[in-house]
Amino acid sequence: MTDRKPCKVCNFTRQKSYGLVVPSLDELKAKGCEFLGFSPSDPVTVVLEDDGTIVEDQAYFLCLPVNTKFMLLHEKETWSPLRRMDGGTAWMARDSMLLESDAVDASTAEAPWFDLAQQLKQDLASIILMSEADLQMLVDAPRPELALALGFQEKKAEDLQETLQRVLDRREEERQSKELLQLYLKAADKEDRQQEEPSQGGAGDVDVPDGMEVDSASGFMSRTLMVLKGKTSPETRLSTEDLQMVVSRGVEAMEQVLGWDRTKTSALLQACKAELTKRLEQIQAVQSIRSNTLVDSSQQSSEKSAEQGVKTAAQGSN
Repeated sequence: MTDRKPCKVCNFTRQKSYGLVVPSLDELKAKGCEFLGFSPSDPVTVVLEDDGTIVEDQAYFLCLPVNTKFMLLHEKETWSPLRRMDGGTAWMARDSMLLESDAVDASTAEAPWFDLAQQLKQDLASIILMSEADLQMLVDAPRPELALALGFQEKKAEDLQETLQRVLDRREEERQSKELLQLYLKAADKEDRQQEEPSQGGAGDVDVPDGMEVDSASGFMSRTLMVLKGKTSPETRLSTEDLQMVVSRGVEAMEQVLGWDRTKTSALLQACKAELTKRLEQIQAVQSIRSNTLVDSSQQSSEKSAEQGVKTAAQGSN
């Protein structure tokens, strides 16, 4: 019986490494695939981790010293020497692999997100300049194909997509803040006009943003329905007008609009009510601050007028 040889095995990024005791080269391939998470049916090449020498001969395998470290490579993976890098992007360079021009298949190269992925591969800072549509395209891209285009492992591609989603969420929060400010400014302007020249009471009609199609069956804008059905915490992504519309419809009507069961729909409406209440409280707080500021300004103006009158009277008596 052949003696069992202790050795080590790793993948081509060197991030995963395991110790094995095997009697043969074939057993090394089988156990190595199992530990590294490869499919047993996938062809792999065994090379020496330190210099990339291909190991195919059983006799040569047996001549190697104990605890030799081997690397298992898939068909499109190639050995490269261990690189030492500094800086915040070292993990990306370590996980990157050099792809030949034909390594990415034609269907991937024709995908609309492929050019964006190449921009990221050249410079991650290009995220800042990408539009929301571009970011969403990368978030929705198939993860295995995106990983291949970037030269990343799938886990790193997943981390990247999660980062892009956080960028999108932050931009959405900024947009909501702007909408809230615009709503306040609109209300303040209307209040000023009513004070200057009395007009009919009642709230004005809310303008529908240009380019937003309204679903004839539900009465909601298409973007609102997309957010309600497809986003997490949709109440934080809707404008105040949309929240008011959702809450006013009630549970039964929203069940028909969304096609959800009562439990899920009720939970959504409760979240929308809570968000709407919070925003209205914020508006009231801002209006209160504004009112106090106007009162203080009026008092200061009156005091200045009185002081000026006293000075005028004193000058007249002189």
